[in-house]
Amino acid sequence: MVIGICIGCAVALLPILWLLAIRGRAGHLGLQALRGWHYAHRGLHGEGRPENSMAAFQAALEQGCGIELDIHLLADGKLAVIHDSELKRTVGAEGVIEDLTAEDLKNYHLEGTSETIPLFDEVLALYAGKAPLIVELKVRNGNHAILTEAACKLLDGYQGAWCMESFDPRCLLWLKKNRPDVIRGQLTENYFKTPELKLPFILKWIMSKNLANFLTKPDFIAYRYADRHDTVSNRICMKRMTGVSWTIKTQEEYDAAVAEGWLPIFEGFLPK
Repeated sequence: MVIGICIGCAVALLPILWLLAIRGRAGHLGLQALRGWHYAHRGLHGEGRPENSMAAFQAALEQGCGIELDIHLLADGKLAVIHDSELKRTVGAEGVIEDLTAEDLKNYHLEGTSETIPLFDEVLALYAGKAPLIVELKVRNGNHAILTEAACKLLDGYQGAWCMESFDPRCLLWLKKNRPDVIRGQLTENYFKTPELKLPFILKWIMSKNLANFLTKPDFIAYRYADRHDTVSNRICMKRMTGVSWTIKTQEEYDAAVAEGWLPIFEGFLPK
């Protein structure tokens, strides 16, 4: 009898615990400056403009777009703008970006063009508050704290709208503890649709369903567009928090995401 009552109470509490687990932080005043824009994924690349290149960022700026970009911590503490840690896909070289210095970057050309890997401060100087930035923190070998701190220090003097996001919740935890003023977002997706990511089942389950929110208290959830309706957790989060949808590939997807209230990150076309 007693065991039955305990089990019944535990089952009754599960929905409450679940709702508490997925709660983020609502009402950051800085979010308003990020709304009403569309964001070019890794800049407006294509037609000889490599992703995450100064040419792609300049093109996005000329079209009145915000940008999403990726940053890595270099060996000398500087920040490079590039998506992959491994250099093979983007510059055709062996090795990882974290082993390079700022001085090295001029020797690495993106996608066979004259464009080289930019430094983050070069992109900040280009944008100079003209359009908002979504800055993705790319963690490698547990450097989340050093990376996040370096990005915050560089952005301290920046006059313009920006936010930070990461797939790694440790970056958000660092921001929550050390820089609670910064707009922070949890990047995620339905990890069960990406079996190539070798993550433990429990971690896939927690991250797909936003169950780490009670620890990190994100201001927004950045969810893969195709997966955005996959979980009840995501739909509930969207009623309280801001949502960012990535990566939108067509005008139809763009219109649907905007109608649902998502901030759109697009690629491969220019939204109307």
